[in-house]
Amino acid sequence: MNRKLLLLSGALPALALTGCSTRPADEPRKPNIVFIYSDDLGIGDLSCYGATAVQTPNIDRLAAAGQRFTNAYSTSSTSTPSRFGLLTGMYPWRRENTGIAPGNSELIIPTDCYTLADMAHEAGYATAAIGKWHLGLGPAGGTDFNTEIRPNTQDIGFDYEYIIPATVDRVPCVFVENGRVVGLDSADPITVSYTEKVGDWPTGEENPELVRLKPSQGHNQTIVNGIPRIGYMTGGRSALWVDENIADTIAMRACRFIADHRDRPFFLYMGTQDVHVPRVPHPRFAGRSPMGARGDVILQLDWTIGEVMRTLDSLGLADNTLLIFTSDNGPVIDDGYADRAQELLGDHRPMSIYRGGKYSLYEAGTRIPFIVRWPEGVAPGEQPALFSQIDVYASLAALLGRALPEGAAPDSRDRLEELLGRSQEDRSHVVQQNLDNTLSLIRDGWKYLEPSDGPAIEYWTKTELGNAPAPQLYHLTEDPCERHDIAARHPERTAAMARELEAVEAGPDGDPRPKSR
Repeated sequence: MNRKLLLLSGALPALALTGCSTRPADEPRKPNIVFIYSDDLGIGDLSCYGATAVQTPNIDRLAAAGQRFTNAYSTSSTSTPSRFGLLTGMYPWRRENTGIAPGNSELIIPTDCYTLADMAHEAGYATAAIGKWHLGLGPAGGTDFNTEIRPNTQDIGFDYEYIIPATVDRVPCVFVENGRVVGLDSADPITVSYTEKVGDWPTGEENPELVRLKPSQGHNQTIVNGIPRIGYMTGGRSALWVDENIADTIAMRACRFIADHRDRPFFLYMGTQDVHVPRVPHPRFAGRSPMGARGDVILQLDWTIGEVMRTLDSLGLADNTLLIFTSDNGPVIDDGYADRAQELLGDHRPMSIYRGGKYSLYEAGTRIPFIVRWPEGVAPGEQPALFSQIDVYASLAALLGRALPEGAAPDSRDRLEELLGRSQEDRSHVVQQNLDNTLSLIRDGWKYLEPSDGPAIEYWTKTELGNAPAPQLYHLTEDPCERHDIAARHPERTAAMARELEAVEAGPDGDPRPKSR
């Protein structure tokens, strides 16, 4: 069932407490589920993980009341594939076209895929996708933003959507609600291209005098709100978002969904735009951090999480809501705009002690903050177990007592006991993926990186990607910073881990599955 949500105005107001349905007295009490994906947030960016230059009190409170994971990984070091893996339970490198998606990409998840949202929906949950999406919309061949966009998230298990199609540095700079661009004037249709300029809107390359946030690299195409973006766009002026208000909009929509469904179980998949570029904080946060815009949007992110927590508290839902907070991949400092992020970093270390960052196969690319709070089901503590986001799907299915259809979530494993902090058993292995789809495998404190002919350094950000023509081996237990490649000293272990990775790549059914390189 698809319903329009009421538009909230101003700063987050008191919520109208009008429920959608009531729960029969004899129905077992199911936990609500809120999954929040932050964007490009490092494990060193939060004070509950040791940061001192910036304070994140709301996220700290979340961590203090739940399980704070110290050895958790996203599947990939970039956005689109991580999100694909989470929602499908399938490693993204098993399918073509799961790399970083342009803003006019078709829906990347096939509509016949049984997703995490499908599972929750069939378990009786109201489901919503709110905020950053970045998994494409519409049919093959590109998205038409001027009609009802189908397929959309409602074709893969979500009842309601209010989403950013891709990233905030990519056109089109609009929100989509249930397949329709919000506020679009049909007399001013949207045209989007990622191959050539469309229309007569100025670009950063042609009209740098119109730019208020200058690019440091790339990001020199269509200017929207004084910010040059990736891709070309014209039309849709009445629908354009205001960058400073994006966090408020996402938070309000999420809190409204929670309030409207307080009397039935709900599953909310929420993606923040923070701390992705362009970093344009609301005036409430601008200048509040000594680290400039990147620090300001970390504070804004913390506020966003606080609004969700306060809404749950005010509605009496917090105790029986499983809230998972994490990041889609590791951090990046300069990712395309001259916002002084590197200059003002000071002693702050977004990557913590780890090597690499976003795009990289080294630890900082995929080792992410991961926090789980559920007062009725999770005791506070630290979770050191080796854990992968790929297992969230099967673990939640186990929590809800749902048997998955054959072939669904093929790479996801039931790790519910670890997710809830009741066991500290390591996953048998973790597979990671970098920008070039080179893979690594972690097992028993050792990390193997497969050989690759890809570039050693990401061109724009100068991040080490982890690509090398020879295999690499690191002993993370003794060398968590990955400074000493010891593959030559341990040829047997290197060969054994290479064989294990090849077995994983062959797939759960034993059939070879090509990687998209």
